[in-house]
Amino acid sequence: MLEGGHKSGSRSDVQGMPMIGLTALPSRRGSMAKKILIVDDEPDFLAMIGDLLREHGYDVLEASDGVEGLKRAAEEKPDLVCLDLLMPRKTGIEMYRDMKKDAVLRTLPVIIVSGFVFPNLDHDSYKTFIHPRAMPAPDAYIEKPVNEDDLLKAVRDVLGS
Repeated sequence: MLEGGHKSGSRSDVQGMPMIGLTALPSRRGSMAKKILIVDDEPDFLAMIGDLLREHGYDVLEASDGVEGLKRAAEEKPDLVCLDLLMPRKTGIEMYRDMKKDAVLRTLPVIIVSGFVFPNLDHDSYKTFIHPRAMPAPDAYIEKPVNEDDLLKAVRDVLGS
């Protein structure tokens, strides 16, 4: 369960419509849904956050580590990436740095969603830890356990919706 009382729902439909592979379905407003790639190695977290975002009209893609995440980002060109930091094969930090070095992927906005915290660091210090000075900072940082309202606000802010 997410903070705020959200329970994971059915992953088989979006707003009563069957899911069709990775095809974006129209949002409630009639336009194509924004595509969000969630990269996290915890299947339950992927399911909960994916369901939350789908319930709010977003098309959701999933990857379980940084290697798969980079591949999905390059193939699918999402509008936003929600990225965990500590994962096998390629960490979120490595994936973020690789994205920002890539001519196409560097423009994708990134929200870091992680339980990796330093209690004595402020928000700007997290950004400095994640990226070297020569790279842009992530667009937002959300700590786990995720408060669904905070995540949705960050997503809307970053996407400008």
